[in-house]
Amino acid sequence: MSNTTSASRLPRIGVLGAGHVGSAMGRVASEAGYPVTIAGSGDPAKIALITKILIPGAQADWPAKVAADADIVILAIPLHKFRSFDPSLVAGKVVVDLMNYWAPIDGTQQLFEDPRHGSSEIVQQHLSGARVVKSFNHAGYHELEADRRPAGAADRLALGVAGDDRKAVEMVAALVENIGYDAVLLDGLHEGRILEPGGPVFGASLNKEQFAQVLTEKTAA
Repeated sequence: MSNTTSASRLPRIGVLGAGHVGSAMGRVASEAGYPVTIAGSGDPAKIALITKILIPGAQADWPAKVAADADIVILAIPLHKFRSFDPSLVAGKVVVDLMNYWAPIDGTQQLFEDPRHGSSEIVQQHLSGARVVKSFNHAGYHELEADRRPAGAADRLALGVAGDDRKAVEMVAALVENIGYDAVLLDGLHEGRILEPGGPVFGASLNKEQFAQVLTEKTAA
């Protein structure tokens, strides 16, 4: 989705994680006009060529530099590596949590086994200096690209945005809209549970009205 807003006025997106999910997220953000940098787990020279091919216009850099320069950090690292993630890298940043905890796939991760909290609430506890927002995780990376539509399109789909910091939520909601989806703002980071594997919208292709209906049914239950 192209965006008419000048790229110089758009937040800088820093993607931590150069796998399929991180690359897809970097690609759609770049195509929407956002400046994008991306980091893998090590030397950026190792991903520089593939970044140039797969995410035209984006730059590969070291994780610390990507996070430091970003206005919005996309956290798309493998979940099992999160326990060793350095919270100081994203202190003061808006962090979009794209990670999903799915024990049958990832194996049991004790950090995420606390039933009192959703996975993004646990991420927020670990990244106490950041402003964590849950979004994009409930769409497959292939669908994330293929399902984009212009604003007002009859078949435009919706993505949920959950967070406790209003300004952070608004920044991420704007990213959702600019990429090609309608943003549905949820009532706090705790509501991000509905976006997780097993939740009512995970993997579902819903427009804004259908998404709202799911929320209504959940509240009534």
